[in-house]
Amino acid sequence: MPENDGSAELDVLIVGAGFGGIHMLQRAKAEGFTARALERGAGIGGTWYWNRYPGARCDFDSFDYSYEFDPELEQEWTWSERYPSQPEILRYLDHVVDRYRLRDDIRLETTVTAASWDEERARWTATAQGPDGEETLGARFLVLATGALSLPRIPDIEGLDAFAGEVLSTAAWPEQPPELAGRRVAVIGTGSSGVQVVPPIADVAERLTVLQRTPSYVVPARNHPVSAEAYARILAEAGPRRARAREGFLGVDFPAAGPSAKAASPAERERAFQERWDLGGSAILGSYFDLLMDRESNDLLVDWLKAKARAIVHDPETAAVLTSQDYPVGARRIVIDTDYYDTFNREHVDLVDLRREPIRRFVPEGVVVGDERLIPLDAVVFATGFDALTGPILRIDLRGRDGRSLAEEWADGPVANLGVQVAGFPNLFLISGPLSPSVMANVVKAIEQHVGWLGDLLAHARDEGVELIETEPEPQAAWVEQVREIAAGTLLMAGDSWYLGANVPGKPRGFLAYVGGIPAYRQALADVADSGYRGFVLGRRQAAG
Repeated sequence: MPENDGSAELDVLIVGAGFGGIHMLQRAKAEGFTARALERGAGIGGTWYWNRYPGARCDFDSFDYSYEFDPELEQEWTWSERYPSQPEILRYLDHVVDRYRLRDDIRLETTVTAASWDEERARWTATAQGPDGEETLGARFLVLATGALSLPRIPDIEGLDAFAGEVLSTAAWPEQPPELAGRRVAVIGTGSSGVQVVPPIADVAERLTVLQRTPSYVVPARNHPVSAEAYARILAEAGPRRARAREGFLGVDFPAAGPSAKAASPAERERAFQERWDLGGSAILGSYFDLLMDRESNDLLVDWLKAKARAIVHDPETAAVLTSQDYPVGARRIVIDTDYYDTFNREHVDLVDLRREPIRRFVPEGVVVGDERLIPLDAVVFATGFDALTGPILRIDLRGRDGRSLAEEWADGPVANLGVQVAGFPNLFLISGPLSPSVMANVVKAIEQHVGWLGDLLAHARDEGVELIETEPEPQAAWVEQVREIAAGTLLMAGDSWYLGANVPGKPRGFLAYVGGIPAYRQALADVADSGYRGFVLGRRQAAG
């Protein structure tokens, strides 16, 4: 039977074709498994396919935000900027897909709606909706590479359907770019996507209104072109740089941190903060080890960052709104920008503080805020975030042993041993999902950790005749408790962030990712593998009857 026949029985079925799904497909095929990836987008890339808004780019250096599993791949690709833009990331992933001949094993515009465990056959049966209608696929192993930030949230605002203008979302930007030149545009949301999209829209709009509820801490990217000669020098040092990154807390090669911000002298602290501000990127959060654990030290950085913003923004009232954060820096994702604060010095750009003037409703002419003030609009852009980590998984109706629903298992928050498998759901694995480093690290490195570990596990199972792989409940509970304890010892719990699920009404509140760092997590994975996969039951199915 041809491998891409929809009725084929596969060894490995992968949901998603972003960084995680592509690498998992490559590894599965390299191991000799029959494998396929199903992707709901019309192109590969996952999050980077959908988030194609103006200004979209990664907030890690391009070299760090690329695969390292194959040194030849690493050496044959040259990035053109320090921080890769969304189009360049897609070109890179297209190159990877073609290089490893994966395209025929990726089915696009196909959404997995349900999957259930067949106890008798020890297989997963998945239902998918594709261009030719509904289809059913069977697989020994089901791998969810659904992405941490792939289920966008659009607030339910009265009258939005009556608005006569164009409604856009940064998380589902049209392939044919909308025409915003000369129009009155509002951007709602000032997280990473909002901060990135504001300056390019301001460049073309007749008037831009930014509606802010909670301001982000914003630091400069210091993005710049990288010449072929400069990138060749980076590649020449690839080995040592990768080695340093593997030992870096976030999976990147940041400058060494000092012990304590509050213990440093004012001159030492100023120098440390300024050096990282000038370097650009999120390295400033790693200036001192205690910034995410000690509120007094954190407040020193808060005050320093607010002073920097006030020095850039000319109007004192606007600057006050942009620096009205009431949470520790790092408790929400720190945002890397290019010209965001400077944009508010332009005469045609307005800022609305939604804590003082909340959105009342949309009307055909625009949006009404505060005391019935109408802001006339031709277009509105929602940059309002995602139902992170758990949302993309739970939109699939997943049923494990005895028809157990994953949604019910996670009713009080996610559980998963090492963040890779849930008890009662044999042969089902998560890539960069909840309770793993995922979004709290360089996600490409987090993905490679998972794919490497899972690839080894599946190869081991094949070689040993293992048909079933399932975590035991006790180590799962212990891992969940460890994740919670580590987060509780930080300031990350002090912000109502999407890290906690606080941006989604009704979502259980709890820290969603492992924040013990990339090196410690790698060691946890290695310890389990080296012990013969302690905490996981590897066996054969029971004979019928």
